[in-house]
Amino acid sequence: MSNTVFCRKYQKELEALPFPPLPGKQGQEIQATVSKPAWEAWQALQTRLINEKHLNMLDPESRAYLMEQMQRFLDNQETDQAEGYVPPTQA
Repeated sequence: MSNTVFCRKYQKELEALPFPPLPGKQGQEIQATVSKPAWEAWQALQTRLINEKHLNMLDPESRAYLMEQMQRFLDNQETDQAEGYVPPTQA
């Protein structure tokens, strides 16, 4: 059985991340408090934000913006959404 963590996003015990998703103390904190499903949901939102808002990941302001959005998402606060995004329909 895999390791579990009490997820701060979903407020229940879920599968843990296998390794810190970011370097340093912040990555260790995320690994200890965020579940694998929550991190995958964040990655999907992050990808939409980068693509739809045309963020340049070499720009420190774009990276700071994404880090702020990540914290808001994981803490169940309102986040920006990608304008014009339409989720795929189930066939």
